[in-house]
Amino acid sequence: MISGMSDDPEYHPDPYSRAAASATRLTQLAGTSFDAAVVLGSGWLAAADAIGTADGEVPLADLGGFPAPTTAGHGGAVRYLNAGGQRVLLFLGRVHMYEGHEPATVVHGVRTAIAAGCRTVILTNAAGGIRADYTVGQPVLVSDHLNLTGRSPLWGPQPPAGYPGRFADLTAVYSPRLREVARSLDPALAEGVYAALPGPHYETPAEIRMLRGLGADLVGMSTALEAIAARHLGAEVLGISLVTNAAAGLSEELLDHADVLAAAKSSAERVGSLLSQLLPRI
Repeated sequence: MISGMSDDPEYHPDPYSRAAASATRLTQLAGTSFDAAVVLGSGWLAAADAIGTADGEVPLADLGGFPAPTTAGHGGAVRYLNAGGQRVLLFLGRVHMYEGHEPATVVHGVRTAIAAGCRTVILTNAAGGIRADYTVGQPVLVSDHLNLTGRSPLWGPQPPAGYPGRFADLTAVYSPRLREVARSLDPALAEGVYAALPGPHYETPAEIRMLRGLGADLVGMSTALEAIAARHLGAEVLGISLVTNAAAGLSEELLDHADVLAAAKSSAERVGSLLSQLLPRI
């Protein structure tokens, strides 16, 4: 526990200083600052293994501000490794608003990574496919998002002195440059708009029809708040969704989290291989 920090991970009168304190602890334990961070979605552990051999791993509970994940497929640790000269953090999961957390807690990992030096943030997730031509197991680059959570990590008091103001520009929240690098490695990669809903229940068929009408190609319960927080602090963001199921009403199968994890596990290694090639080029 860092001196002066509350035992309650939801206590964040100044979430930026809280992230800075977590970053200080992380860099002390690892003995280095970092260049890039990857946040892994549900069932993506195989991707972490494919990216490379870890130099070390730190329990998030040791850094302050990180509550334990309660969703299956999300771990409570961060690995660090060298990927072609890039010093990389791998968050082995995340927490979500539906677990009872405020946005500042949901984005604490991203803010910690940036405070630890990361200028690139790669956000991955398991998503329902809305577009008819998406197949289960297919990775899709996120080109934009619809934040339908009703919340923002920038809500609340003005950021402290030395940080950007709260009115962040999200015109190009998902980096065109990084998407181009990813497509140069895998020209078959599709792109799509990700709709973020609060969950934890899955959507109704009527809601999926609404999302399709709004321009969404993918749907999930994460990523958007983290992308907003990362862009606010000037980091370049790449989003990658792994289609783990057809969205509600688009198949006869009932939606089940165990099936999501199984689909992610079977395909995540492919995305991890892509990231192992991409990280040295960022």
